[in-house]
Amino acid sequence: MSTGIERHETEEALAELIGDRLLERDDHLNAPGFVIRPDDVQSVLADLREEAGFDMLSCVTGQAYDDRYETIYHLKRYADPTREASVVVPTATDEPVSETAEPIYRAADWGERECYDLVGIEYEGHPDHRRILLPETWQGHPLSPDYDQDKPQIVTLSEHANPIQPDHRESDTMFLNIGPHHPATHGVLHVKTVLDGETVVDLDPDIGYLHRCEEQMCQQGTYRHQIMPYPDRWDYVSSGLLNEWAYARAAEDLADIEVPEYAQVIRTMGAELCRIASHMLALGTFALDVYGEFTALFQYTFRDREIVQDILEDLTGQRLMFNYFRLGGVAWDLPEPREEFFENVRDFLDELPAKVVEYNDMVTSNEIFQVRCVDTGVLEPEVAKSYGVTGPVARGSGVDYDLRRDDPYGYYENLEWNVVTEDGMDNYSRVLVRMQEVEESAKIIEQCVDLLEEWPEDDREIQANVPRTLKPDAGAETYRSVEAAKGELGIYIRSDGTDTPARFKIRSPCFHNLSALAEMAEGEYIPDLVASLGSLDIVLGEVDR
Repeated sequence: MSTGIERHETEEALAELIGDRLLERDDHLNAPGFVIRPDDVQSVLADLREEAGFDMLSCVTGQAYDDRYETIYHLKRYADPTREASVVVPTATDEPVSETAEPIYRAADWGERECYDLVGIEYEGHPDHRRILLPETWQGHPLSPDYDQDKPQIVTLSEHANPIQPDHRESDTMFLNIGPHHPATHGVLHVKTVLDGETVVDLDPDIGYLHRCEEQMCQQGTYRHQIMPYPDRWDYVSSGLLNEWAYARAAEDLADIEVPEYAQVIRTMGAELCRIASHMLALGTFALDVYGEFTALFQYTFRDREIVQDILEDLTGQRLMFNYFRLGGVAWDLPEPREEFFENVRDFLDELPAKVVEYNDMVTSNEIFQVRCVDTGVLEPEVAKSYGVTGPVARGSGVDYDLRRDDPYGYYENLEWNVVTEDGMDNYSRVLVRMQEVEESAKIIEQCVDLLEEWPEDDREIQANVPRTLKPDAGAETYRSVEAAKGELGIYIRSDGTDTPARFKIRSPCFHNLSALAEMAEGEYIPDLVASLGSLDIVLGEVDR
């Protein structure tokens, strides 16, 4: 860390850096909050990035109060995510206009578009000021105070214009729709693609087809009982416990709840089982994407994923929508007989190394797979950071960032395991990272099983003593995140003193990772675009929420 960054370690030093652009301080439980004017956004964020080292825009949250609109830029450092800052930008209700942060952080592109779409805040100078989740013809902004929910909506069809045609009059370009219903899009994703010959020259991921108002449903649910079932439905392909942990960490921070050590070990074991199941699915579907491997590898990965799902079903009672975590711990103890459960887990772990060898024989050493993946979908590390990319996608570009190690939670800091990175920056490297992470997750699970087997019978506390009705202090705000299977999954919560959140914002790793697709695919061919999209391992339920 440079000397300049070291000078800005304290809250007072950051306030001094902002100087007379600082209007007031704001209390956030996880990070110092700095309130600034709407026309100072770029200058303040540029100083915080260059002088104080905040090179990650983790999340952009828009919200509306009775007397103002507000944008919150949640900043972190890739080198140390425990160093956080919140830049709060209030705007008037009659003219909610703020300067865009996009020239400083590319992650602000999609983040601000979502704030405009749902809340109604406009961002002056934004390069692509359109809606992102709702149709462009939608009337009103659903999270603004003056939104009329009873107003009829008419969504019209529009013709697709070639966005680059005026600049390429002499070239033979073609506009190509990929999706929204296409096997290679991994869900209802519409990729608007412009080709010059066979080369991708422009690309626009069109999301929102699976937007289900998850944040708004959480805002109507009670902290204690009604929110926890929702996270399973974000990344719904095996990552349920990881999603639940993101909400649990934020709510437990807000309500100052300390989770018993025994429950933390169970959480850690369950989360890593989910990570393995998720990576198995990612590997199998990716092989299907890039060289049509259905009969062997796709079925092999699903075979092993099913074994993990059986273990998770024994633990939680469900196969996908687990709803197993509770604020303060987990719903119940390990299944009885415990010896049989431990034996099933160990059998899977004992067989896994041979299966990983099989995968390497069929995938990483496959000549067709290498031709399709090596040196395609290149994502430079600094570009990845600018988009807020995390998880295996970032680590495949050499970005050494993992919240389990860098912002420890659960029982991770007490276990022996390694963060996996690769420097290839391409589709091949992202596959290597996921395959190696399966092995690291197995190490974590084995250590958790060892601990749970020897845990004293009279100290198996699965939940803290949590009040039946939780009402955090009015005005309390926090942003907390976990290392989900696909990257940093974060939750911002603002309390109004009742038993339901006033604002609930989901920071989706898939949303941020997908926003970088154009950087990876432009200048390459359509098959490379399909491989790049598959290498991101997105789930549209989490992208759209």
